[in-house]
Parts: sequence; structure tokens; C-alpha cells
Amino acid sequence: MSQGYFVHESSYVDAGAIIGEGTKIWHFCHISEGARIGKNCTLGQNVFVGRNVTIGNNCKIQNNVSVYEGVVLEDDVFCGPSMVFTNVDTPRSAYPRGPEGYLKTLVKRGCTIGANATVVCGITLGEHSFVGAGAVVTRDVPPYALVYGNPARIRGWMCECGTRLGFQNDRAECPQCGRVYERLQENRIRKIGDGEGDPG
Repeated sequence: MSQGYFVHESSYVDAGAIIGEGTKIWHFCHISEGARIGKNCTLGQNVFVGRNVTIGNNCKIQNNVSVYEGVVLEDDVFCGPSMVFTNVDTPRSAYPRGPEGYLKTLVKRGCTIGANATVVCGITLGEHSFVGAGAVVTRDVPPYALVYGNPARIRGWMCECGTRLGFQNDRAECPQCGRVYERLQENRIRKIGDGEGDPG
């Protein structure tokens, strides 16, 4: 880690990629030219990061995940094993779109994407949302929403710490950390208090 980050000898980092301090890149990965990876990230075995991809700080990308050009991961994102991103909505082998045809996928801070989930390009996964294993996500996901199924639908709400919330009278307090949430109109919630259990 003489350069401030670790890359396993079996992996390739193309010239022009930027990798933050404390990041670890494990076996058989490929980081493409122009990619930007933040500090203290972990990339498991066989991870591909495409050209000009941006990955924030403290992200964890598990084995067999490809983060294609057009995908942006903010800080604290978790990508489960073998989950799938796409970047073209109507691909044809005989009619390649090229980078100008890529649709942006934005994964907001603190989002979790479960193993084997598929995220169709051109959508936004909200802050601290939680995508269940095997889900097929075809539309935007609100902050803190728990979604799963095919197609994925909202099945509940998750605390920032990863605990499922139970609402009474449009208010929920996390039993794990004490954060407090209120239910808003249009199937959304928001955090209104950090709770005494929040370490800061």
C-alpha cells in the first residue's frame, strides 16, 4: 500500500484511474481509465469499474459486480454479490449506442443493493434505500424505502442503520438506534431526529 491503497497483483488499474487512500481492490478486478474511486472502499473479487465511473467513499462492492459507465455511486453504498447494473435501456448488438446513449444511474448515499438484484439504467436509488436480494428495479426508489420483487415494489421502510421500521400514526422510531422518522404524502418518509443511540 505504498501509494495509499491496495491492489491485488492479479488486478489491473488502467492509467488515468484515481483511487482514494485506504481502498482495497482484491483479486481479478479491472479499473478502467478515468474511473474515480473514493477513500476506504472495498472491491471484492472480479469487480469491473467502467470508464469515467464515480464511486464515493466507504463503498463496498462485493464479488462479481460490474459498475458500467453511466453509473454513479455516492458514499457508503453497498453492492451485494453478483448484482447487476446496466447502462443502455434498449441494447442491440448490431446497433451499438456508444457513450452518448448511456443512461445515468444514480445510487444515493447509504443505499444497499442485495445479492443478484438487477438495476435497470436511468433511475435513482434514494438515500439509505434498501433493495432486496434478487429484485428487478425498473423505477426510482424513494429514500429509506425497502423494495423487492420483480418488478421491485415498496414493501416497507428502513432506518439509516439498516433496521426495518414500523410506523404508528405516521411516526416511527428505530428500535436499534433511536432515529425518528415521519411519514409524508406520496409514499415517502423523512428522518426528523437522530436519536440518543446515534454515535454521530
